[in-house]
Amino acid sequence: MIEKRIRELLKQVKSGEMGIDGAVEALRQLPFADLGYARVDHHRQLRCGFPEVVFCMSKTRDQVAGIFREILSKGSDLLATRVTPELWAALGSAFPGLEYHSDARAVTFSSGPRRAQGLVYVLCAGTADVPVAEEARITAVMMGADVKTAYDVGVAGIHRLLEGIAEIRKACCVVVVAGMEGALPSVVGGLVDIPIIAVPTSIGYGANFGGIAPLLTMLNCCSAGVAVVNIDNGFGAGYMAGVINRQSLRKPERPKSPVSRGCRRP
Repeated sequence: MIEKRIRELLKQVKSGEMGIDGAVEALRQLPFADLGYARVDHHRQLRCGFPEVVFCMSKTRDQVAGIFREILSKGSDLLATRVTPELWAALGSAFPGLEYHSDARAVTFSSGPRRAQGLVYVLCAGTADVPVAEEARITAVMMGADVKTAYDVGVAGIHRLLEGIAEIRKACCVVVVAGMEGALPSVVGGLVDIPIIAVPTSIGYGANFGGIAPLLTMLNCCSAGVAVVNIDNGFGAGYMAGVINRQSLRKPERPKSPVSRGCRRP
């Protein structure tokens, strides 16, 4: 929406409907809104390609409601993470256009129709890891990716993964979520030639140490092409997958001729 507004301003200046000073004043109002407890960054989508995401943990109900209201007032997409059922029950009726994804603990709003492009795969080792995997999926979907999933494909039954590996190889990147010892990303890394974003979860018995064990396994992964985000950070993995997907869809610029680069022809 910010980009659309800037384009409208430039057209108005070009046509003479608005003077330069008026356009400058209008642009001054765009970057952020100061709510006292939060400064909502309306400029984020123009800079980074996606609006500011609301992390709801530790925020009060009124603070979350105020931030939602401000973002929606500009006609932007909305993605909020770590939204508890209790918070949604308190806010849902006040924002009828929003959608709550209970598994992902996320709230979304799309300002217009979304055309999914590219392909991102999200895998998780066990059903207990699904909430983190779903957070990654919802995030990548909101960033415009076509997302497919394969859940409960951990190394204890590796045939479940191998059955769909040919389809997984078609993706531009794979998000792999695992708790316990966190071995799944290393296995996937030995089977595909695309980037892997590994997500350790806090799921596991005592020696899992709240996700430290799978985190260290993934950081020490012997398969190449595996990057690791923080424990339970499905959002971070989904966002990175969305960026990779978007980059893969960009058409490469035509290479300049040697003359245009200032080089002499042989």
